[in-house]
Amino acid sequence: MKKTTTYLAFLLLAFTFYTCSSDTEEALEEITPVKLSADLTAWPKLSDYHFFKGDIKNLEPAFGVLPYKPASELFTDYALKKRFVWMPKGSKATYDGDGNILNFPEKTILIKNFYYNNVLPDNKTKILETRLLIKINGNWIFAEYIWNDEQTDAFLNMDGGNINISWMQNGETKSTYYRFPNSIECRVCHINQDKNLPIGPKPQNLNYNFAYSDGTKNQLQKWIDFGYLESVPSNINSVVDYKDTSKPIDLRFRSYLDINCAHCHQDGGDCSYRMVRFPFNQTSDPSKMGVCQDPEEEIPAHTKIILPGRIDRSVLYYRISTDEQNLMMPKIGRFIVHEEALQLTEQFIQSLSNCN
Repeated sequence: MKKTTTYLAFLLLAFTFYTCSSDTEEALEEITPVKLSADLTAWPKLSDYHFFKGDIKNLEPAFGVLPYKPASELFTDYALKKRFVWMPKGSKATYDGDGNILNFPEKTILIKNFYYNNVLPDNKTKILETRLLIKINGNWIFAEYIWNDEQTDAFLNMDGGNINISWMQNGETKSTYYRFPNSIECRVCHINQDKNLPIGPKPQNLNYNFAYSDGTKNQLQKWIDFGYLESVPSNINSVVDYKDTSKPIDLRFRSYLDINCAHCHQDGGDCSYRMVRFPFNQTSDPSKMGVCQDPEEEIPAHTKIILPGRIDRSVLYYRISTDEQNLMMPKIGRFIVHEEALQLTEQFIQSLSNCN
């Protein structure tokens, strides 16, 4: 009888421990603090979204705010970027092709912060802006937030503007007249077939390792594991980091064109009237990049869009090399020349065989 009583007491204790443990685990389940406004319009301040925990200028993501980085990055006058994605609980994106934007669920928010290190005169880090893309009723809306000098918050401003900024980079002083885009300029880069679309979060760009706080992992797999993405194919035709000199020059140049130029130079893009097409999945055909092709506009001494071996006669090289607003490429997003891209373009042109 005593053994039976002891056994029953043990079962009761075990049951009590199990139920308490289950209740505790359920109570401790993390809940994202991120919230949208009741009328689904942009909040007046960046802090209203609760994307970041602690001191907002540290950009430490709250639960549910997942960092990401495309293999090749868009150039914006050497500004550094920190990107994040947030989706409502229980929703996830789906695959729609290697080179297509993921099919994101309603109320997805893409967060992109622009900043410089070693800003003069104090050699401090300074965040300039945070751009949001928010998917509402099937459409992507823009929300541009400009940070205050105190770095305590950023405030909604869709009117655009400029700021002079200087910083130290690799022992050299650099300066630019940094541009905050207005709503029209946002649309120029993001429009496709009269719809606003993100640019970076495509499988071809995310099939790339990222150093998360809990370890390095392929970003697509991380999104799947986190519940933000359905399955994707095992083989994805992916871009490379155009700064990675260990990669073939043609893949590097094509990857540069894809992230910096293809959003305009594609079917349905703002520059679709031009003959060139720069999406990565099209530029395996050199003619799509303008190799040995006549330009639509004559620029003195430049006889082809890309003339193999001759940067001095290649329109594309000239457009990347100039800072004249009516001639340069890209036409939005920079005031200064991207020197590394210019070197890459020269190397690519020198690698080509002559036109037949």
